[in-house]
Amino acid sequence: MLQLTEKFKGTTTVGIVCKDGVVLAADRRASLGNIVYARNVTKIHKIDEHLAIAGAGDVGDILNLVRLLRAEAKLYYAQFGREMSARALATLLANILNGYKYFPYMAWFLVGGYDEKARLYSVDAVGGITEDKYMAAGSGMEFAYSILDAEYSDDITVKEGVKLAVKAINTAIKRDVFSGDGILVVTITKEGYSEISNAKLKAILKQ
Repeated sequence: MLQLTEKFKGTTTVGIVCKDGVVLAADRRASLGNIVYARNVTKIHKIDEHLAIAGAGDVGDILNLVRLLRAEAKLYYAQFGREMSARALATLLANILNGYKYFPYMAWFLVGGYDEKARLYSVDAVGGITEDKYMAAGSGMEFAYSILDAEYSDDITVKEGVKLAVKAINTAIKRDVFSGDGILVVTITKEGYSEISNAKLKAILKQ
């Protein structure tokens, strides 16, 4: 896992399971070696109203997989009349990545969703899949974990989870030179997918 982290420069992503939903967060900087080549990159992608993924790695590989997963989610709904579960999406992604393990997609994903309850999965570049209550990935993950390990609790709400995710990403931004240029945070609850506004994020950062 550490070897994958070393390749994925330019990203810190965080996922948090809350009692009423899941929170995904990421910074906005993209880098090429030691060069910052973009400052407003979207690293969290909506798959459907109750599913999203946060990607660390090569932008082209991530966007290609996002398009494929969105299409698969629509086909699933058309065939079965219900939305794909978070576990099904994570398993599908893991199978795709494992099938290309000799010519791998250079990407590491956090999959978040809400079906019967909030769920969070990590899927690495060769299809390894794990489920947990909170996760971080990318070049600043060690700094993010220092906050998550200390402050996560099982009874955390989405509102509290947003604040914790912002703190974790902001800590990584301060110490990881490959992360920065703002924060994107989304929540997924029973009501669906929602992106936290920049004004609210700024207010949280001032607290």
